[in-house]
Amino acid sequence: MTTALPTHTPHDSGVLASARDFGVEERVVIVTGAAQGIGRELARQFAAAGAVAVVADLDVDRAGEVVKEISDAGGTGLAIGVDVADESSVEAMVDTVVDAWGRVDVLINNASIFSALEKVPFDQIPLAQWERVLRVNVTGSFLCARAVAAHMRAAGFGRIVNVSSDAVTRGTVNYLHYVTSKSAVIGMTNSLARELGGHGITVNCVRPGSVATEVDRTVNPTVEVRERAASLQCIPRGMVPTDLVGIMLFLATPASAFITGQTIACDGGYTHSS
Repeated sequence: MTTALPTHTPHDSGVLASARDFGVEERVVIVTGAAQGIGRELARQFAAAGAVAVVADLDVDRAGEVVKEISDAGGTGLAIGVDVADESSVEAMVDTVVDAWGRVDVLINNASIFSALEKVPFDQIPLAQWERVLRVNVTGSFLCARAVAAHMRAAGFGRIVNVSSDAVTRGTVNYLHYVTSKSAVIGMTNSLARELGGHGITVNCVRPGSVATEVDRTVNPTVEVRERAASLQCIPRGMVPTDLVGIMLFLATPASAFITGQTIACDGGYTHSS
């Protein structure tokens, strides 16, 4: 059953109507990979800002725990199990959201394989692992964007935000599968922005630095490595998930209507320092 939400007028006039254009109240926002880490924090913060947060993740039980956190804080959330690498699973996710809320306003392509990867020279990466990383990190973003596009076109409004990594610009060694996948996400962003811009849909990419989350990583950097990385930033402290909230919220609003095809670094100025 569809739960009706207020209709949003497509924002394409070039003139901000009010401060409301800087908000996400009553927007329907899908965050993939939202059962933990960055995605979890984004879902919680979008809900706190008044959006309907769709917590989409392969681990539906943990996604349900995030929705409980959202509900306990007075927000609105929906947990959906999804494998972003599977076409039918992605389509079922979007159908569920549209059935429940009538539309999809924002997609944040956050799901990716990273924390479980071991650092190995490129010629030691098993082909199956290489293909799985590309399937989730690249094809997953493609499938999700494709699944929401028709609904966004029909509404004349849409925001797609892809997530890359500062590993792309640093050329991080022994992570070739991950770096390659996150490089492809930037190219995807550029082309999708061209294809969808005429429909009131923007497509942008955020490139985070190294974010400390509750998620265990197969290869955990030492305290010394983290401190050295932070010292190379303009803002010399470790990055946490809440550091991404501001830029993500802004790119989801009508206020960002004339910003598309951009990759925005959110890394404390790491890539600005030399």
